[in-house]
Amino acid sequence: MNSKKTTEDRYRAPALDKGLDILELLSSQPHGLTRAEIVKAMGRGPSEIYRMLERLVARDYVSRSIEGDRYALTMKLFMLGSQHPPLRRLSARALPLMDQFARATHQSIHLVAPERGYAIVVAQASSPAHWEFRLRTGAQLDLLTTGSGQTLLAFQSPDRRHETLAIWGSDAQQRHLAELEPVLEEVRGKGYRIGDSLQLVGVRDISVPVFAPSGDALAVLTCPYFERLDDAQAADVKTALAHLQDVSVKLSIA
Repeated sequence: MNSKKTTEDRYRAPALDKGLDILELLSSQPHGLTRAEIVKAMGRGPSEIYRMLERLVARDYVSRSIEGDRYALTMKLFMLGSQHPPLRRLSARALPLMDQFARATHQSIHLVAPERGYAIVVAQASSPAHWEFRLRTGAQLDLLTTGSGQTLLAFQSPDRRHETLAIWGSDAQQRHLAELEPVLEEVRGKGYRIGDSLQLVGVRDISVPVFAPSGDALAVLTCPYFERLDDAQAADVKTALAHLQDVSVKLSIA
């Protein structure tokens, strides 16, 4: 018998599982769901879903629409996550340096950290110029198809890489990662990644790792760089990279 399954069965908490299932379901629904839709998606009885929803509303994890027939996540989970001490300390240290970068280069910058097989934007600083491109704090990025994500993967230890693969549990993603290895090797060799955005035409992502004492990438700083024709003070790519590397050195933990 699978020992992991046995342990999971022994310590089951059905009510907690129900609440977590509802939160995970609603997290993928930007416009929320009706109670009937939640019942149908979860395959549970209406009464037990109603009781759980009422408790989640009472604790402010879920909000009910004015009409009373639609439920959606509140910002409480995000706020709790952003108060996690290591993340809060990293963001607090990073933000002044990121603001300096934005002022010096007239480019935006964001900081991403690995979280359960994804990259999460944990801090962001805006360019002082009239035009900018930026990612919102809290955005969830794919590791395989973003510059920030590929940079995180490039500087993960074999153990961390194995943990990520286990979280994914997808043969397609594992094949994609194997195909990316030459790209990741090049990033490791350079110590940074500069390349066209994998999402937007005209944007070049400049990404550098922030290191933990273990040598793993604790986080990644990314500047979504675009060339400015109307701003003589905007930094070129080489200068922006140098500024980004300086911020990385100051944030990395020896």
